[in-house]
Formats: sequence, C-alpha cells, structure tokens
Amino acid sequence: MEKIELEIVALSHSVTQSHNYAVVLGEKHGQRRLPIVIGGFEAQAIAVAMEDMNVSRPLTHDLLKNTLETFEIDLQEVVVNNLLDGVFYARLVCTIDGKTVEIDSRTSDAIAMAVRFKCPIYTYEEILTQAGVNMDDEGQSKEEGKRRSVPKATDSLESMSIEGLNELLDKMLGEENYEKAAEIRDEMNRRKGEGGEN
Repeated sequence: MEKIELEIVALSHSVTQSHNYAVVLGEKHGQRRLPIVIGGFEAQAIAVAMEDMNVSRPLTHDLLKNTLETFEIDLQEVVVNNLLDGVFYARLVCTIDGKTVEIDSRTSDAIAMAVRFKCPIYTYEEILTQAGVNMDDEGQSKEEGKRRSVPKATDSLESMSIEGLNELLDKMLGEENYEKAAEIRDEMNRRKGEGGEN
C-alpha cells in the first residue's frame, strides 16, 4: 500500500474544550488536511520540539529520544496507519542492527517523536479519504465563500443535514477550529457507516 507523506501545518488550541488541542497534518504534495484532536501535554511536547525550545530537564519524549539514541535505535518514520471509531493509530518504524522494528504508538506521541527525530510522517490513502479535508491553494476549504447561510457551531450536529454539516465544516476550517471540524467529520462518517444521509 502506497504511503502519502504528511507535514504539520497547524497546532491550535481547542475553542470548545479548554484542555484539548488539534494538530493538523497536511499532504506534502497535495491539498488535503488531517485534523487530529490531542491532549495539552502532547501539544506542548510537539510545540517545544517544533520551536527548538530549550527546557531545563528532558520532557518524556526527550527522554525516549535519548534512550533510543543511547541504544543506537533510529526512528526512520512515523505512519498513521489506522482509524477506528474516530481514534487514529500510529506506528514508529525504527531500525536497530540493520533490522526494522515497528512499535505501536498513540498518534500524538508518534508526531512528537517525529518532530524530535526530524523524520517523515506518512499515512495511507484510505485514511485521508475517510478523515481528510480538501483545501484549496489559499488554505480554505473549496466551498468557502460560496455559501449564503452557514449553520452555527452551536447547532446540534445530529439534527443537521449532510449539506448543513458540509457548510459548517467549511466554516470551522476557515476559522481554524480543527477540533470542531473533526467532530463534524466524525458525525458525517457515522452517518456513512449507517448507510443513510439526512
């Protein structure tokens, strides 16, 4: 199965839940975005590494990096390899003594490690098809600006039509509210799984 390379395009604080953040991975050679809701600690770990900030004592992910390097284990790549019930799964692909070893990981931890090792992040087409959001060259969803009456973020997702969900998804992406966008995407996927649309 062909892998698609991703890069971190945004890390933002949740608007609706004070302890959550969203990391947005974007296709390196494309327009699709993959928003993933993560916890505050993991967001901090990613931000610290992205900004090359010096901390007085090693964070947990720094400790793991130092341990891997001490035992001459190299992190080659991170693969977001599955999506089940709205939860992303990832694997760390490492080499040791010429052998490749894959280690199961939470996606947020895998991204924090990828930033530290400066290694690529990949996913598969089926995951981008299921959970990705298409963006145009200006970073807006393709339908942004074409809508007259956009539903509000406070509207009940369950009561909205698929068209209404699409409009709200466009609006949330335009406002960089990636956590709400992920909730909308999950509701749309839930309906697809039930085989019906409102």
